[in-house]
Amino acid sequence: MHATAQESPTNRVLVVSIQDRKLALVEDGQVRKIYNVAVGKPATPSPVGTFKIVRRVANPVYQHEGKTVQPGPANPVGTRWMGLSIPGYGIHGTNVPNSIGKATSHGCIRLGRADLEELYALVSVGDTVELIAQPNEETAAIFHPLPATLPQQPAVLAQTAPAVAPAGNSAGPDISASLTAVAAGSR
Repeated sequence: MHATAQESPTNRVLVVSIQDRKLALVEDGQVRKIYNVAVGKPATPSPVGTFKIVRRVANPVYQHEGKTVQPGPANPVGTRWMGLSIPGYGIHGTNVPNSIGKATSHGCIRLGRADLEELYALVSVGDTVELIAQPNEETAAIFHPLPATLPQQPAVLAQTAPAVAPAGNSAGPDISASLTAVAAGSR
């Protein structure tokens, strides 16, 4: 087990949207990467608030309720542990990869192995972690940004489309010839 106590040299924040089940790595105000995560299930929800990473451990030993699991494929926290300033909670891996994207943990934030190891290499002790339960302007801007330019609106076809009478109204125009011409490509 190797713990790293390196302090964060940048303005780095991990923003977790519990509702979206996503984690964003934000450096100097710019979203660097977004990861899919698992969050706490309703019976054991993820804590909400602002915390710090206080410990980083590669190949952690898992201990819970008298049970110890050594590093390896059976370890429920995976290959990395980033402990938070709220005791007992952290960002870690999983030995159940299909749990990612679901509300299924005991409150911790889980990532798939490749994402976990990538994120672990990018963060430091002292980095801020925001766990946000309800959508707000920050999570909307990060996880649901509006496009830089709005897509072009489709052409208005109502000006050239024939009028259609409601069903049962024989006073409406006969559009069968127009539809046949459109289908044949002659219009």
